Amino acid sequence: MKIAIAQLNPTIGDLIGNAEKILEAAQKAAKEGVNLLLTPELSLCGYPPRDLLLNPSFIQANQTTLAKLAEDLPLEIAVLVGTVEPNPSANISGGKPLFNASALLKEGQIQQIFHKRLLPTYDVFDEDRYFEPAKSSHSLIIEIPEEDPSGKTILTSYCIGVSICEDLWNEAAFWGKQSYPENPIADLANQKVDLIVNLSASPYSLGKQKIREAMLKHSSHHYQIPIIYANQVGGNDDLIFDGGSVAFNSQGELVCRGKTFESDLLNLNFDIKTQNLTSKEIRNLPETEGEEIWQALVLGVRDYARKCGFSKAVIGLSGGIDSALVAAIATFALGASNVFGVLMPSPYSSDHSISDALKLADNLGIKTQTLRIGELMKAYDENLEPLFAGTTFGIAEENIQSRIRGNLLMAIANKFGYLLLSTGNKSEMAVGYCTLYGDMNGGLAAIADVPKTRVYAICEWLNINAQNLIGKPEIIPKNIITKPPSAELKPGQLDRDSLPDYDTLDDILQRLIQNHQSPPEIIAAGHDEAIVNRVTNLVTKAEFKRRQAPPGLKITDRAFGTGWRMPIASRWNPL
Repeated sequence: MKIAIAQLNPTIGDLIGNAEKILEAAQKAAKEGVNLLLTPELSLCGYPPRDLLLNPSFIQANQTTLAKLAEDLPLEIAVLVGTVEPNPSANISGGKPLFNASALLKEGQIQQIFHKRLLPTYDVFDEDRYFEPAKSSHSLIIEIPEEDPSGKTILTSYCIGVSICEDLWNEAAFWGKQSYPENPIADLANQKVDLIVNLSASPYSLGKQKIREAMLKHSSHHYQIPIIYANQVGGNDDLIFDGGSVAFNSQGELVCRGKTFESDLLNLNFDIKTQNLTSKEIRNLPETEGEEIWQALVLGVRDYARKCGFSKAVIGLSGGIDSALVAAIATFALGASNVFGVLMPSPYSSDHSISDALKLADNLGIKTQTLRIGELMKAYDENLEPLFAGTTFGIAEENIQSRIRGNLLMAIANKFGYLLLSTGNKSEMAVGYCTLYGDMNGGLAAIADVPKTRVYAICEWLNINAQNLIGKPEIIPKNIITKPPSAELKPGQLDRDSLPDYDTLDDILQRLIQNHQSPPEIIAAGHDEAIVNRVTNLVTKAEFKRRQAPPGLKITDRAFGTGWRMPIASRWNPL
């Protein structure tokens, strides 16, 4: 039997467009003699559809589109499509109104429906809000016509266990714990299936592909059953899906891997007599963490812009490393002709900030405009002078500069229909070292989940690979990387005047935010008590800012986004 994986990039809610992608993949696979095509979880409506699922007309449109897709598919191929299905007993039994499902489309009809059993509610997931879990696992029987040596046509039956995403992630022997009472993969193995397929929409985080592959390797070897894993690719709001669909044979050996951060169509062969799963397609993974994050962010910006209807982006270029990285990401995501950089120097801006920003723009080939804000600052000072009389210059006046810049950038974005990309990094967002309605303005925060130290590392990686990427010796000017970071909101200002050095800060934030360590535990690890207590307080107090920030692309397993649900008004003090 020939099986194919359609690693698709759906747009949430674009039922017709997503159906066309499935149809196109099925037509191509059918020409190659494929018997069964796999698509990702909720491939018809896109994942995650969130509260679109509360709209009855959306559910009805899903059903109508699914039925039409079944009619349009080539008759010679069977396709597993991720979809939603109403729960007919919800009003009677009190269950949730929908199932997260996969539908077997074959010979013009919806022949079988499979329901997801394990519904995640951690991090970015909220599936229990919408879906009823299936009570048991089921398999499909596919009969493939084959010819024996005598030339007679016979039917060979294949028993395939169908699972959906989280159904794979509850193997206690691998994780050292069991998160759900049921183990769907074990249940399918007990049914003596020939192989297991999994339709998935697994969001990206750094290093996750290696974890997936280790888990699948363990399960396929443990149960002595081949596993084929079809994953979604693309950016949907703050989430990035990295693809990397894979297959393991019954010995736990990797036999197939799709591209990462790109759509793909992969072909496999399964021999029921030998229980052998084979393929010639094993794509390489990114070689370094820097390359992996870079590819994720470029995909995230490209898809966010495209799916939201933007073709061009505007960025404030300060001459600092954060805006330099965002400009580079935008250039590779959208093309140099579609990126516009705006320099907005104040009387406190250094000459090198301007020259560094212009050098960056020249390296990337993007257009720029310089808007000096000194006179605007004077106008604000004059208007506020009666109210501010008798006070000393401080944060309020400093932030006016940032808010002037934010207003100018939003005006440009509004006037020309550009997507404004904000440039704050995760370290700044964590401790509130950013200005609400100023540098936080924007439609997308491209590096909001990238710590400052990681920003430097990615820029270093870009320059190492600059010759291959743009045919020049550097992308990020060397002075941007080597000079001390500064907001330049007052004379001689440096980030280190207000914050710990970034190596220290990022390690504390990693322990506090991602590792959930308490301040005493972080202090015990060797950090200064006063610094730890101050950083902890800053993180807590900055919650109201983060709540009003634009969506930020998620690249870690603990981002300030969909999965971050901290209260603003709270008296909990971890100190």
